Amino acid sequence: MEITWPAVVARRMRRHHLTHLATNPVDAVRAMCGAHAQILSAGETSVALRVQDATRETVQDDAGLVKTFGPRGTVHLLPFDDLPIWTGALSALPSGPQAPENMRMTAAQRQEVVEAIGGALSEADLSIDELSVEVVRRTGSWAGDLVMPAFQTYWPRWRQMIPAAANAGVLCYGKNRGRTTTYANPHRRAPFVPLDGERALPELLRRYLLAYGPATPQHFARWLSTTPTFVKPYFEGLPETEFGYLAPGDDDFPDEPVEGVHLLPYFDAYGVGCFPRELVFPGKVFERATNRGQAGNYPLLLVDGSVAGVWHQKKSGRNLRVTVEPLVRMTRRRLALLESEVDRVSTILGGKGTLTVGEITVGPHA
Repeated sequence: MEITWPAVVARRMRRHHLTHLATNPVDAVRAMCGAHAQILSAGETSVALRVQDATRETVQDDAGLVKTFGPRGTVHLLPFDDLPIWTGALSALPSGPQAPENMRMTAAQRQEVVEAIGGALSEADLSIDELSVEVVRRTGSWAGDLVMPAFQTYWPRWRQMIPAAANAGVLCYGKNRGRTTTYANPHRRAPFVPLDGERALPELLRRYLLAYGPATPQHFARWLSTTPTFVKPYFEGLPETEFGYLAPGDDDFPDEPVEGVHLLPYFDAYGVGCFPRELVFPGKVFERATNRGQAGNYPLLLVDGSVAGVWHQKKSGRNLRVTVEPLVRMTRRRLALLESEVDRVSTILGGKGTLTVGEITVGPHA
């Protein structure tokens, strides 16, 4: 099957609800295969940008979303109803590098900790300190040994199992108590059974290809933080193009290239999940908007679906100062569209925006 790169870009922009907005946050998050939410405000902005008339509060108030661990072991917003697929797929991935000897647990101890986490959170939302007390009480003092280096201190041994507990479906984030993060057991909300890995992984791959395809095993493996060797068998029999594989029967590509200007926040799914990097971040944009090929460190300016620069925001009260550094020619029409996009982002963030076009001197994550 022969397709063009502009057709790939237009398809992905449509599938990500960047050119055709979704009606609700759950549909938007499902379409993008999760919204990265390590920086929660950025994750909420990512979703709101894809939903008609949405703000961050629209996303925060949507009971159909859950904050938990997703691909690459990072914090994501996911549709709650999709947890059987996500937990089944993520728990089936091969284990990563072995922990240092002083941090290790036996297989039995790891399972004991996961069960202790689930049991403690089945009764109430708990802060990390409250959860630590409960896990040690339910397992033994070995779980509380301070062996995990973290921010110039040490965390107890059991904490390395938090992502595993999320993948097992017994941990997610609860409601904050002021500025204190809490954890919850999603089964208190609605019981579910993780899908068997051999069924969950093909379904997750299908959804990934709907959003990011065409894609290769290397792309999918990088997105999941696993190995191409592990995922390659799941691609067998899929239709192939010069840019990668597609989901079965999904050969719909727009006839017209995409046009327009978009501002995407840190770690937006479009920049993180789309490959090949050298085509998504063309020319000098690759060096400016990625960290040696790693996407997500800078908010992105998209022009006609391709990364064309970076931007930075500084909020003071309700005033939002947005500086955009384009690396392509900005016509009068593009500048007018950029002004509108700044207004949209400002509304989502609950402020009033002003635009400056110029060089950004602050580093990533500033």
